[in-house]
Amino acid sequence: MIRKIITIDEEKCNGCGLCAEACHEGAIVMVDNKARLLSDEYCDGLGDCLPECPVDAIKLEDKDVKPFDKELVEQRMKQLAMEKMTLSNNPPSFNASNFINSNKPLPVIESDKSLNIIESNKPLTVIESHKPASAMDSKLKQWPVQINLVNTRAPFLYGTDLLVAADCTAYAYADFHKEFIDGKTVLIGCPKLDDNEQYINKISEMIKINNFKSITVVRMEVPCCGGMTYAVKQAMLKAQTIVPYSEITITTDGKLVK
Repeated sequence: MIRKIITIDEEKCNGCGLCAEACHEGAIVMVDNKARLLSDEYCDGLGDCLPECPVDAIKLEDKDVKPFDKELVEQRMKQLAMEKMTLSNNPPSFNASNFINSNKPLPVIESDKSLNIIESNKPLTVIESHKPASAMDSKLKQWPVQINLVNTRAPFLYGTDLLVAADCTAYAYADFHKEFIDGKTVLIGCPKLDDNEQYINKISEMIKINNFKSITVVRMEVPCCGGMTYAVKQAMLKAQTIVPYSEITITTDGKLVK
């Protein structure tokens, strides 16, 4: 029968897996870091995965395919739920010490001869790291954090105070976790290196469906960082929802702009 169904361009696919997370029918699987359609019968053709793809690798097309099979989908979702439960109850074990201290030589990789450790037959030594008494715990409460990787419907977004930060800010400002991340959901990105229009569209979609309490933008003082401010403000206008907004600017030597 002729009906709408997704097609995936594997050459464009970057393996982020956001489409698989967004698919409510489990129709998309990741194989060799590429998204693939499991079978025609699992795809309902509604295209929930389309807006999640950061590289525009998914399209909806009219094709002569098998009809959507709701019973198959229900069976698959039950199977996935059972697998998830089994994995959570029996996490895979990995003995790092046995691996690192093994006397087996590491494989020789044809690469830069300066990588002596790769070509050496000497076993590596396990070094126990000790956290200094003065070290501060991370305040980050979710993953991922990159704007392009976060699903717009991720549960950790809803009803939170959102922090949208230019990625350089966390390196420039020493107390970034304590002063800015604590208690907030975090999105990071670079408006100079990424597609700012894509930021606008994605953040706008997040604003529409996640009922944010507030949005704080943290940016550097450099001109290119103004793109982050612009993206968030344009996203609110596009979503026709004005969220309580604040902005913090950091200098290149790690100080707050007063």
